[in-house]
Amino acid sequence: MNEQTNERAVAPTLQTMEQKLDQSLRPKDWDGFFGQTMVKQNVQILIEAAQRRGESLDHILLYGPPGLGKTTMANIVAHKMNANLKITSGPSIERAGDLAAILTNLRAGDLLFIDEIHRLGRAVEEVLYPAMEDFALDIVIGKGPTARNIRLKLPRFTILGATTRLDLLASPLRDRFGAIFRLEFYSITELQQIITRSAEILKVPLEPGGAMEIAKRARGTARIANRLLKRARDFAQVRADGVITEAVTQESLALLNIDALGLDDLDRQVLLTIINKFGGGPVGLDTVSASVNEESNTIMDVVEPYLLQLGFLDRTSRGRVATPHAYRHLGLTVPAQQTALFENKTEQKSP
Repeated sequence: MNEQTNERAVAPTLQTMEQKLDQSLRPKDWDGFFGQTMVKQNVQILIEAAQRRGESLDHILLYGPPGLGKTTMANIVAHKMNANLKITSGPSIERAGDLAAILTNLRAGDLLFIDEIHRLGRAVEEVLYPAMEDFALDIVIGKGPTARNIRLKLPRFTILGATTRLDLLASPLRDRFGAIFRLEFYSITELQQIITRSAEILKVPLEPGGAMEIAKRARGTARIANRLLKRARDFAQVRADGVITEAVTQESLALLNIDALGLDDLDRQVLLTIINKFGGGPVGLDTVSASVNEESNTIMDVVEPYLLQLGFLDRTSRGRVATPHAYRHLGLTVPAQQTALFENKTEQKSP
């Protein structure tokens, strides 16, 4: 009984410490935000223009794979605008009344960050349309013949939306954003800068070779880079002298089954399923999802973007296809039909 009580008492503290650690790694200013150069420049122009006019910032939509810095950018934008930042997410706003309560509590100049905005329900979106366009909230009072509509004026605020699935965002909602930016995967050099900065904050000795190894396996994603850095730190403290060297990094990430390109167990499982069970494809996403016992959204949002970037996977009208590069990376012989398939595709693309 005492053990259970202690676990319940300790768990929240550990969670809070981990959250604080993650927060400390988030840059508070543009100087510490490496990469996303074009997006940063455009957002900086929007901020400066709004400040010169003495207006609130126009609504901004950020999209791209998870872990590229959408939440971090929202915090920096709020800091630069001297605005109060309120954070919520699409799944947490279940009813139109929930959104109405959030909007009526906003003050002039506030920034409302809505993560996973593509998961807002249609009824909730209907409330958001006039709020974004006219800064007004339409409320229906009563029912039946006695029902009447009241429009409440809202202070001018800014919505910063973030999504991993731009295609799932309703067109009327997408069109109400004044600026839409795509966040790209980070380069190896940018990831090295991010990892080096995080190591300084964590006060962990990090050699350039260790930073390079982590960067190469971070899947072009800042969040994964920081996560791998923390795991390499743990390994270095327990099984080495505390310094994250190239060799220590290789050994620690090999223990996590993360290969030289950053592929983990799920990535390899998806590729091997397509290759071994379905002859390299094409095969539908739902079929792959059922075969590996993983949600199709997880495969689409987390696994596929990086495999597509590496050229290990191809999306066709008939389904997913493993490329010859995937076979070679996994140490498998490329079947003649797969080679012919991709040679024909290359010839068709050539002028």
